[in-house]
Amino acid sequence: QSKRPTTRNQMKFTAALLFSLSAFALPSVKPSQTKVSSINSRLNGVMKSHGRKVSAKAMDSPVLKAGGTAPLGPNWDPAGFSKEADPNALKRYREAEITHGRLAMLGTLGMLTQEKLHPLFGGNFPGPSVFHFEEIQKANPAFWYPVMLSIAIAELGRARLGWTSPDESLWGLQDKYDPGNLGFDPLGLYPTTEAEQTNMKNKELNNGRLAMIAAAGMIAQELATGQKMLN
Repeated sequence: QSKRPTTRNQMKFTAALLFSLSAFALPSVKPSQTKVSSINSRLNGVMKSHGRKVSAKAMDSPVLKAGGTAPLGPNWDPAGFSKEADPNALKRYREAEITHGRLAMLGTLGMLTQEKLHPLFGGNFPGPSVFHFEEIQKANPAFWYPVMLSIAIAELGRARLGWTSPDESLWGLQDKYDPGNLGFDPLGLYPTTEAEQTNMKNKELNNGRLAMIAAAGMIAQELATGQKMLN
């Protein structure tokens, strides 16, 4: 008879323990969801606090239709470049961003390619691509003159197409000029509708931004290690 109360007490204790554990475990899902929501709200707050405070003059600029994509959103401008910018200044910033993004995309591909394929000058440049400029200059100093001339001609053509005359404004872009649109589309890939054009601009801007970061990282890595990017 003395064992029955003990057994019953043990059963009661076990049941109470299981109940308490289940009661403790069930609400544990809610704090995790609350925590995630809190993190999201804080992240959104950070994005808004570093948002693009566009000046009233530039608020309706067509430049702002592209470039603002998730997760940073349309107002990501932590340095405040557009805070006091006028429409022409925004166009100049976008022109610079597109140009540097395109160069970075070509540059990253070039760095990776020339470390594996370098047929010029007998292919005697086996080291990291970041040092190939110096190596080519040593092997053939005159090589860069036509290269620089070609770059100057291309830049002059871009300036005549989109930039105003220095007599009007030293840093001004033409009102009708769409930043980055040089009319060069041999494959006919540029869309005809405004929505598709904005989508393509966003793709180019995002890939260009990524390429600029990648190019900086690749150059820094090769300078620091002295090794090829792909061994």
